[in-house]
Amino acid sequence: MYPGGELFTYKTKHLFNFGMVFESTTEIFKKNKMKFSKTLITGLVMLAGVNAFAQKKAEKFEKLQIEMFPKAKEGFKQVYIQLPVAKNENDLKVEFFVGAEKMLDCNKYFLMGDIKTQDLQGWGYNYYEVESNGEAGGTLMACPDQKKTKKFVTLKPEIVRYNSKLPLVFYVPKDLEVRYRILRPDAKMKSAVQK
Repeated sequence: MYPGGELFTYKTKHLFNFGMVFESTTEIFKKNKMKFSKTLITGLVMLAGVNAFAQKKAEKFEKLQIEMFPKAKEGFKQVYIQLPVAKNENDLKVEFFVGAEKMLDCNKYFLMGDIKTQDLQGWGYNYYEVESNGEAGGTLMACPDQKKTKKFVTLKPEIVRYNSKLPLVFYVPKDLEVRYRILRPDAKMKSAVQK
């Protein structure tokens, strides 16, 4: 045997074993890759199904009836908010904003005007009439960069109770829009502290 022959044999044997391990690992990876792909596809299909079910469930509305409300006057449009049926509706509130998007500087702005609650005679329903010419007022801070950004400027927001059985109907000038958000309680009621 030549010098270092045993070492050569040892290295060759382990290199050969490593090659077999590498080959079998590659085959296992290929098999697992197929299983992983099938599992991934199955999971995505199930997720899509659950998502579609959740959307259908979330989109349950009472039948909309707004025919009894008056038609919009000239220069105005009628818009409405139809709320989905929800659990514990007594715990929820709706905050609505009437406004318009404008390019404005760093100051805080508000829309000038008024929201009046009107009674729909003979029905016991309310609707909202908005009076505004679209002019905005605001603070007079110095804005060093004079950069203007698009902002949704609103009249004073109003909060009303949540009721999926009745739509919130608005009559607004054609250049204004109505946006809203649903307010939910974040915790149980707490008691005030007596002094």
